[in-house]
Amino acid sequence: MQVYLPIAEMSVNGLLVLTMGGVVGFLSGMFGVGGGFLMTPLLIFIGVPPAIAVGTQANQLVAASVSGVLAHWRRKNVDVKMGLVMLVGGAFGTALGVWIFGILQELGQIDLVIALSYVLFLGVIGGLMLIESVGALLRGRKAAVRRKLHKHTWLHGLPFKMRFHRSRLFISALLPGGIGFVGGLLVAIMGIGGGFLLVPAMIYLLGMPTAMVAGTSLFQIIFTTAIATFLQAAANNTVDVMLALLLLVGGVIGAQFGTKASGYLRGEQARALLALLVVAVALRLAFDLVVPPPNLYSITVPVDR
Repeated sequence: MQVYLPIAEMSVNGLLVLTMGGVVGFLSGMFGVGGGFLMTPLLIFIGVPPAIAVGTQANQLVAASVSGVLAHWRRKNVDVKMGLVMLVGGAFGTALGVWIFGILQELGQIDLVIALSYVLFLGVIGGLMLIESVGALLRGRKAAVRRKLHKHTWLHGLPFKMRFHRSRLFISALLPGGIGFVGGLLVAIMGIGGGFLLVPAMIYLLGMPTAMVAGTSLFQIIFTTAIATFLQAAANNTVDVMLALLLLVGGVIGAQFGTKASGYLRGEQARALLALLVVAVALRLAFDLVVPPPNLYSITVPVDR
């Protein structure tokens, strides 16, 4: 079932894209991440231009995140106040990221920047998550929980403190705002919800209960990705509606099954599986960067908008 993508100017297998959306939606619901860290590379692997993959992927994250949040909301695992504070920082980060994206696109360096960003961020974050989660599994659940709850750093002394009743925290609003800002940058430049960074940051920097992290992360991702989609379409013309529609259908369905599956995993197990996925994607992208392409030269003709 071949489907033509007008903005990407290519044809893709519709069933394949639907399946990809379903798998990423499943992971989104299970781990509380947007799934863009996996979907954007997958789209690039099947031939979609990186700039189009980034811009369109942000749109798919909206639907997958909404679907996942609804399921977590029914379980009362969403800290709305924490999500709104993160959203303030995320909005500023997204706007800045879209502006940087446009500059890199004009310079013709956006494809290289996207690939290098994925290898760097996914490799470092995934490696650290894997080391920590495996260590937690070896130590046992009780030891890991005690260490996390009683660990304090200088970050807890920052000003503008707020009380987050749902998460049972009294911390500076600068912490979740800063985390949201970084997440917004990642949405705009890399086409990812930033869940692979937000989730560990919310656990280890904010000290949120693991059960609250997934739903709150997805709540914030909904709005930052919606902002990114609008700005990318208006400023850079990199959102393919047909591709986004296929990803939306698969993502919404997959997220519901993923949320149900998350109840069968302990926090340490979920983090270990997520870390393995992140590292695997980083290694594949790094491999593609060093392997000579089949065509050493290409000609790109700019199109007036």
